[in-house]
Amino acid sequence: MATAFAEHERERRGLTDEVELLTGGTDPADEIHAVVRDAMAEVGADLSDRQPREVTTADLESCDYVATMGCSTLELDADEEAVDVRDWALEDPGGMDLERVREVRETVQERVRGLFDEVEAEGDRG
Repeated sequence: MATAFAEHERERRGLTDEVELLTGGTDPADEIHAVVRDAMAEVGADLSDRQPREVTTADLESCDYVATMGCSTLELDADEEAVDVRDWALEDPGGMDLERVREVRETVQERVRGLFDEVEAEGDRG
């Protein structure tokens, strides 16, 4: 969800040349949950061709910002002082009903927009 919303925000704000997105999890599912695909399809995001992937320490260390959905990056050896980690502490939508996944989706979208607001503000100052 976060990656799809981040891709949208990056494009909407004209930041495709400035912002690189990387996605992954410390314990990724085998596939994107069907209920998540359905909820995202409702807002025009097609996740049918997406596959969860594992994130590595090198992946994390290459980032300026890391947003976690409730999993910890602490199990990896990344230098968390060098990366701005945002733990959004969201429940795994696997097993949730569609209504609850919609609520999670809206929270993720709001947080992604907020993070992009911060990134843009820092870019304006720097």
